[in-house]
Amino acid sequence: MRKTLILYYTAKNANARKFAEEMESSGIAAAVRAQEGNEKYEYFFPMSDPETVLLIDRWKNQSAIDIHHKSEMMKKIAELRDKYKLRLRVERYIDEPK
Repeated sequence: MRKTLILYYTAKNANARKFAEEMESSGIAAAVRAQEGNEKYEYFFPMSDPETVLLIDRWKNQSAIDIHHKSEMMKKIAELRDKYKLRLRVERYIDEPK
């Protein structure tokens, strides 16, 4: 079953936006998008909250997410989260077959 994660990254001094920009400019976001089973990996900036970045992260199934979470790039993502002192909130959604 397809899984969608909505991640809210929040930090002071526009650090959440800087994190997203570095994810894109470093190629890490592109590498996530290229992973088998990834269907969407896209950042959005809420107009009402300049200190938060929203990430929509959709995967074909739980197995694909598990492989992603064990990958080397997760270490890089964790380092960037620490670098920008991000707080994280996650919502998880499962698409049920019709």
